[in-house]
Amino acid sequence: MKRIAYIDWMRGLACVLMFQTHCYDSWLSPAARKSSSLIIWSQLGGTLPAPLFIFLAGVSFALVTEKLRERGIARNAIAKQTILRGAEIFGLGLLFRVQEFAVGYPWSPWTDLLRVDVLNILGLSMMLIGVLCWATGDGAVAAARTRTLVGGLCAAAVVALVTPPLWTTHRPKFLPWPLESYINGVHVFDKPQPWLFPLFPWSAFAFAGLAAGLYLFSDFAKRKEGLAFALLGGAGVLSCWVSTIFDSSRFRLYAVYDYWHSNPSFFLMRCGILLIILFLVYTWCRWGFAQKGFSPIIQLGNTSLLVYWVHIEFVYGRFSILPKGQCSVLKATVGLLTIFLAMVALSVARTTWKKRKLKASRQDLAATAATAES
Repeated sequence: MKRIAYIDWMRGLACVLMFQTHCYDSWLSPAARKSSSLIIWSQLGGTLPAPLFIFLAGVSFALVTEKLRERGIARNAIAKQTILRGAEIFGLGLLFRVQEFAVGYPWSPWTDLLRVDVLNILGLSMMLIGVLCWATGDGAVAAARTRTLVGGLCAAAVVALVTPPLWTTHRPKFLPWPLESYINGVHVFDKPQPWLFPLFPWSAFAFAGLAAGLYLFSDFAKRKEGLAFALLGGAGVLSCWVSTIFDSSRFRLYAVYDYWHSNPSFFLMRCGILLIILFLVYTWCRWGFAQKGFSPIIQLGNTSLLVYWVHIEFVYGRFSILPKGQCSVLKATVGLLTIFLAMVALSVARTTWKKRKLKASRQDLAATAATAES
């Protein structure tokens, strides 16, 4: 299936933001952290990769399901294919935790094996989206698209609205902590941790991405693509504005108010930012220089899972290319550039190998067909 440039560019952007966050967080010394405001800006940029990855999973999911629906594939077959893909990602998330534990042994606590990370929740979110697409996918393609879009928006709203009580006043404490952690990210601590990735609120980004993707692949968006993206950008600005209005209001819906971690207003703000980025990236890919020659950002987006997996070991793991917590800003920046170039090279190698494998497979099929005809 033909790749869409702006989706890969956004994934590549998420990779770059992830690299700089992890590199500076791992390598900067305490003195460098105090003497420079770089770490503050780095951490601010680090709030975007996870929402971007999960949101784009929803957008890509919409692309896949729409293509399959247009080809007349039955909704059961679509659901099976997409849910299995989500299960594969979830399994990779569990495997990644096993790898991290093994590489960090004996210093890694065994509880890290059950930590809820972004791959785990990405896989579960994709499986939930698959169930939603199955439930709303009966009938004509256009009608199914509309039902799924509305269902995605409703699911995102419900997840965002129930997150605060699940984090505070109505925590499911009756569950064992490994299961509760998938609800609110409590892990082994006495309260939910904002640095983990539980279903509430993170799965809401996947549902929002699904709705955005279905809108972008609608008949209207296909006819007037530029206008459709401009409307999304405008919706993003409106979403950010509404978030600030709710935050400044004296009315409080929840007993515990935590705007920066669990409140639906913050989810609105982040969704608004994602939509604005989507519009800007689309503009850059269509009228800018994003596709003029080789684009390292798009290249990273092509293999985002691979570079995510590999770079962790060379930044946080035992094979870190620089001493952790001991570097100046300059030294850490050189390390960041090294990681970026290495991951681009790895990505190119991966796509080149896939192309050669695909070409060889096609040649084998052609040879088999020729032999059968003769």
